[in-house]
Amino acid sequence: MTRSIWLIPLVGLHLLILLAGFVAPYDPTAQARTIPFAPPVRPHLFDAAGTFHLRPFVYAVVPSGDGYVADTSHRYPIRFFTRESRYAIVPGLENDIHLFGVDAPARISIFGTDGYGRDVLSRVLHGARVSIIAGLLATLCALLAGTALGTLAGFVGGATDKVIMRAADVFMAVPWIYLLFAVRAALPLQIDTRAAFLLLVAVLGIVGWARPSRLVRGIVLSAKERTYVLAAEGFGAQPLYVLRRHVLPQTYGVVLTQAGLLVPQFILAEVTLSFLGLGVGEPDASLGSMLGTLQQYHVLASYWWMFAPAVMLVLVAAAYHALTSFGHERARLVAS
Repeated sequence: MTRSIWLIPLVGLHLLILLAGFVAPYDPTAQARTIPFAPPVRPHLFDAAGTFHLRPFVYAVVPSGDGYVADTSHRYPIRFFTRESRYAIVPGLENDIHLFGVDAPARISIFGTDGYGRDVLSRVLHGARVSIIAGLLATLCALLAGTALGTLAGFVGGATDKVIMRAADVFMAVPWIYLLFAVRAALPLQIDTRAAFLLLVAVLGIVGWARPSRLVRGIVLSAKERTYVLAAEGFGAQPLYVLRRHVLPQTYGVVLTQAGLLVPQFILAEVTLSFLGLGVGEPDASLGSMLGTLQQYHVLASYWWMFAPAVMLVLVAAAYHALTSFGHERARLVAS
């Protein structure tokens, strides 16, 4: 129970990212060329004269020399449930209501802006959504294939087991990150974003089934030799009933643990490809392409807020580490 509490940040983080269009104050592709690399805007409760205001507000930032200064001549209150750019809640269903915002010409760029004046917070949320959905879908494909093949190999045995396990050995020996590079490099450089996304998911799912299948096979081999399983078979229980009722529940903890390991691994693979310009590219938001701007020394040295995508990756990895711990606990409870 104690470890399961750590699932709450994981669920909260995913809700935040999946509702990126609502939480993000701006369209992630909207540019404001007059304020490139503007620093993060800080909400205020006290104005320049020291007067307290109940509603938080921000000041507009204006260029000054090599940097920016706050224009304290006018306050811009932070408003909630404002109408801004339209976004898709789900494909085919759009809305324009955002959690918070301010009136123009001010911008509430809490994480600052990038070199094109785009809001970094909005891009981080949308980019994390792309990466996490890619990781989840690829993990789902890998676990479905791995669980099905591992169960089949362990429960049936014989030649079926040998063929599946030899195939798993081949896939485990393949350096999958280089396979991704090879597949992506063989395609045209300018490829539709949706096509690139589906390609990543498909390749990651195909090459990721081997390890889960071997682990599930081991659990199935152990489970089908347990006394209550042998007793059920002795009483005439059908193989499918035995598999569904007594064997598969033994694998849930392992599958959950593998999910906690594979999702951040696949997210990192997507980020790596986008970082190298082989994944989801501009102008669409991607954590990898955002981190790619840090290859420029002046960005790396001068604009600390551009590390926000890296912070998001750390948070996601930490959340899935908690899921892995929960999976270990689940496996221990089932085994006992």
